[in-house]
Amino acid sequence: MKIKFRVERLTFRGFCLAAVLLVSTFSFAQSDFDAANTAYAEGRYEEAATIYQALLDEQPNATLYYNLGNARFKQGELAQAILQYERALRLQPSNKDAQYNLAFAQSKITDNIVEQDFFLSTWARTVRNSLKEPTWLIGSISLFIIALAGLLLFLLGREAWLRKTAFHIAWLTLLFSLIAGLNAASLHKRDTLRNEAIITQGVVNGKSSPDRSGTDLFTVHEGTKVTIRETLGEWCNIRVGNYEGWVRLQTLERI
Repeated sequence: MKIKFRVERLTFRGFCLAAVLLVSTFSFAQSDFDAANTAYAEGRYEEAATIYQALLDEQPNATLYYNLGNARFKQGELAQAILQYERALRLQPSNKDAQYNLAFAQSKITDNIVEQDFFLSTWARTVRNSLKEPTWLIGSISLFIIALAGLLLFLLGREAWLRKTAFHIAWLTLLFSLIAGLNAASLHKRDTLRNEAIITQGVVNGKSSPDRSGTDLFTVHEGTKVTIRETLGEWCNIRVGNYEGWVRLQTLERI
């Protein structure tokens, strides 16, 4: 009994210690966040950006990315501001402030290239980005369960109207379950591969081959959003608008 009591007491002590450490960590983080906000309000943008970045190194957060973007914009670093707004929207697609500030920052850069996608592709991407990956995944699973229930009701039901209703419910929910699952998979692929990036150097030439001696095909400027198609050593093949070419990895940062 004594041994059991000791174990329980140690377990309780461990729990209390963990709780104290958790509260302390949160307090320190909140204190740093408040300090960064104060520095920003007082015009000390570099100091605010440094603190926001330190907090982001510990835990990515849409609000922190948004605030860091604002600090970088105030410093005149448009490419970094755009990068941080994009990262905020990757975590929180519905953030209206980040959407507005991103559009405003993009209007200030040299290249404001808009992808000429088929309108259905643009619409599908907008729908996909409206929710987070876990939300789409949970929705897909829930709808699939409803579809199974409808199928069972169709097979086991005795009344004709009931079986007919269950059949329509089953195939409709199965269809939406598939759509939600595809959206979840697409977001997972996007966030895993991170093949979207922002040009962070002033002027970058897209070349015909992954070599300095390659022919210059096009020119992009800092702040431009590009899609990384493949990487080879210190080079990557990018697509921007209707152009494709090779640039050095150090000239861009992944979103």
